Amino acid sequence: MEDVFDLEQKQREIKEALQTNQALAVAKIREILDRVTNIPLNIAVTGEAGSGKSTFINALRGVDDDEEEAAKTGLIETTMEIAPYPHPNHPNVKFWDLPGVGTMKYPAADYVKKVRFERFDFFIIISADRFTENDVKLTKEIQRMGKKFYFVRSKIDNSMRDGKRKKSFNEKKACQEIREYCTQSLQAQGVVSPQVFLLSNFELHLYEFPMLEETLERELPQHKRGAFLLAMPNMSLEIINRKKTAFQAQITLAATLSAVVAGVPIPGFGAAVDLALLFNTIKDYKVSFGLDVPSLKRLAHSTGVDFEDLRAVMASPLAKTEITPDLVLKVLVKCATTASLMAAEECCKFIPIFGIPLAMVLSFAASYWCLKVILDELAKDAHNVFRKALGLVTAE
Repeated sequence: MEDVFDLEQKQREIKEALQTNQALAVAKIREILDRVTNIPLNIAVTGEAGSGKSTFINALRGVDDDEEEAAKTGLIETTMEIAPYPHPNHPNVKFWDLPGVGTMKYPAADYVKKVRFERFDFFIIISADRFTENDVKLTKEIQRMGKKFYFVRSKIDNSMRDGKRKKSFNEKKACQEIREYCTQSLQAQGVVSPQVFLLSNFELHLYEFPMLEETLERELPQHKRGAFLLAMPNMSLEIINRKKTAFQAQITLAATLSAVVAGVPIPGFGAAVDLALLFNTIKDYKVSFGLDVPSLKRLAHSTGVDFEDLRAVMASPLAKTEITPDLVLKVLVKCATTASLMAAEECCKFIPIFGIPLAMVLSFAASYWCLKVILDELAKDAHNVFRKALGLVTAE
């Protein structure tokens, strides 16, 4: 596929570029990491007016409804045109707010052609009450194209709040009845094995959003899963853990590229490239874990927890401060193991015959160890911020 590339070929290109153009080599190294973390993903969200699809998109992007870059929300149909909304931290992931089916500009008969269904990776069909005949027509077209689709029963928090007026109300039983009602009505209209999820756009950590996220991640093609996971909001400790696992898989790639660069017998060059690689990789960690200032401010606003209180539970200096190459260098110097390995790497380059291979091994070890330690620290900070935001004050 277009998004998959040959790592060995790229490494050969890096080696060739290093012999003639060091700047080009660094650009190629960054390209490999970017291709792994920036694979395009296009998610279509559709539903009738008032179903909450625009609010759903904003929630997944971590954007408040009243922010300038938010999808427009309202009680009437506010989506009059097909509108892409990139994730603010992961612009490779786009959420497409589709107009409702059967409007004057998008009649049901022409909807699939006008919307151009083929460009989307999967579809989320949202309803605040029941799924309609138009929703079913859409699913049949989506099935015909071999695409995945999922049904979301939104505003479940409103239904639960109304139900609690009854003394005999049982939330778990009520959710089960709503899910069964939606599933049976879809099956009655010819939808085979519909997947229905109940959620609240304003409290993603409740109800079935974690289940929806896990299902989407599992059913996406292998090369798209990381892009989806890293763009998801941290609405559970499990998602934070899965993000950490995804980043751990990339550490070997970054360390391998570091080793390739270390094979160049130019004093100081390997260390300079390593610093650039570490700087960009650590920035990716911080943003995906929601530890950057904009993400923390949005979390503070949505949960009512003071911004400074959220920052107070973070321990890593890389989480608390804006990341700069100088700050990364200071952290590396304080880490005795990494600093020793990097110093030994530079010295080895002057040893005849065996020096360069040894330098490559040391470079791999230094980069791998450093990223592993920093990833562990930032993941722990993400856990503590999540717990603080939900009032679970015990830090790890």
